[in-house]
Amino acid sequence: MLDTLTEIPVLSLDAQAGDPEGFAQAFGQSFQRFGFAVVRDHGVPPELIERAWRLTKAFFDLPEEEKRAHFIPGGGGARGYTPFKTEIAKGASHVDLKEFWHIGRELAPGHRFADVMASNIWPSQPEGFRETFLELFAALDTAGDKLLSAVARYLGLAPDWFDTAVKDGNSVLRLLHYPPVAADAPEVRAGAHEDINLITLLLGAEEAGLELLDRDGKWLAVKPPEGAMVINVGDMLQRLTNHVLPSTTHRVVNPPAERRGHSRYSMPFFLHPAPDFLIKTLPGCISADAPNRYPEPITAHDYLHERLVEIGLIKK
Repeated sequence: MLDTLTEIPVLSLDAQAGDPEGFAQAFGQSFQRFGFAVVRDHGVPPELIERAWRLTKAFFDLPEEEKRAHFIPGGGGARGYTPFKTEIAKGASHVDLKEFWHIGRELAPGHRFADVMASNIWPSQPEGFRETFLELFAALDTAGDKLLSAVARYLGLAPDWFDTAVKDGNSVLRLLHYPPVAADAPEVRAGAHEDINLITLLLGAEEAGLELLDRDGKWLAVKPPEGAMVINVGDMLQRLTNHVLPSTTHRVVNPPAERRGHSRYSMPFFLHPAPDFLIKTLPGCISADAPNRYPEPITAHDYLHERLVEIGLIKK
């Protein structure tokens, strides 16, 4: 198996300030080639990340009944707790071996998206959970805006093109726990899939397992250097760019036998546009050689609903 770091360059977000065009080209080229990029110096404080890891582990260590008290049947997993073995990758035969918690954007009372973006749910423990994850959500949101500005430049758009698209966007911070697995468990903790959103920002997990499917059909291990972040293209951005930027298939495989007794935690931030954003193919991504694959536009809200049905979080 190949090592990601020999294939995907590690970029510094600090470089964007001094050379925005150069950073945009490097970041966009990594996206176009792999559907993934690795970025350090992303601006999320290490102390905040460490605190978030500690609270994530503390929450998932709570008794099952205490966690399930925050599960909303019929809520599509939008906020709060989703129990073990609930989600399944599109077309997969095994449910994913994970449980997770979702945190979304805090909206002011009476906000125009209040009917389609659920309110957050907060557990009474561990202490500091709400404050920490609202702070982390905001930090990842800021980093995501900077990365989308680079995407816009790479696509020949104004650097602020995505600003209105993601203002009040339905982004989600997911706290993930993959419990220890048995020797005869299915070979993947999370089945091969693509993300739904525009881009995903992933803080590195202690336990390895993330792999992307390269264009040659080989699985490529993704293990960023300490402190770096993995960013990948989601299906909404793939659709918007007519597949110029590919939403690459990825999965989380089970660890080797000697690590199967260990949990795996990760914290992906799924950056979504606002629910009413119209996903309409960018004219600059359409040509005689690349006709428009998606002549019918769709709102981000309708697209998200379709996909949540496919992965089993919303029942028809």
